[in-house]
Amino acid sequence: MPAKPSHRDQDFYAWSVEQAALLRQRRIAEADLDLIAEEIESMGKTEKRELVSRLTVLLLHLLKWRSQPKGRGQSWRLSIANSRDEITDLIADNPSLKPMLDAVMAQAYRYARRKAAIETHLGEERFPDKCPWSFAEAIDEGFLPE
Repeated sequence: MPAKPSHRDQDFYAWSVEQAALLRQRRIAEADLDLIAEEIESMGKTEKRELVSRLTVLLLHLLKWRSQPKGRGQSWRLSIANSRDEITDLIADNPSLKPMLDAVMAQAYRYARRKAAIETHLGEERFPDKCPWSFAEAIDEGFLPE
């Protein structure tokens, strides 16, 4: 039996409103359950990517703080503090991300290391191969690397 045609690709917003209405009306047989499930899974992956992104920014600024003492200033300090707040809030909203923090830190550090090399004009080899900080240390508001 061929799959039900979906309007998701033509107008995602209209499709999502329609699917939400069908679910609220308990008209389950008419809803695109497989596509709804895909979208829910995708939303979960988005939260993980958001954590990687925010950690990348934090680790980038910590690397720059450590490697360029002359550039240290209020702007970097506030960017670090803001990143920490965003990460803390994201994890508070999504506590199931906690078990994957080690893997996410490693991934974010790979990105941050390369970005730090680009932004500081220092070679990538000037930064440690592995993240020198634990997650707890990186988000500790009292921590700034020397």
